[in-house]
Amino acid sequence: VQLQASGGGLVQAGGSLRLSCVASGRTFSRYTMGWYRQAPGKEREFVAADNWRRGSTYYKDSVKGRFTISRDNAKNTVYLQMNSLRPEDTAVYYCAADPGDWLPGRGAMDYRGKGTQVTVSS
Repeated sequence: VQLQASGGGLVQAGGSLRLSCVASGRTFSRYTMGWYRQAPGKEREFVAADNWRRGSTYYKDSVKGRFTISRDNAKNTVYLQMNSLRPEDTAVYYCAADPGDWLPGRGAMDYRGKGTQVTVSS
């Protein structure tokens, strides 16, 4: 699976961005899709995931109520709508995919694409 994320940019605190990630492959609809981020000097962290097997979405606590993950299987695309952005959301955001029944805490997803930079100014 190849993943290509886009949609990052510079935004003021309180603003919004929508990230997109296009995936290759004919079995996109069967993958758990997700987003991670890595801020300068920090470890990569989980942000959000969409597990089709369970029909469930999962979020990092600090983004709940502000970020929404969604997918369009017809377009092989997963999105991350980010609202009420904060300076601490500044990071490189990565799209990820896993063919299994992935859940937070089970380790990193199998596939990860190149990131897109999100910068939130105060």
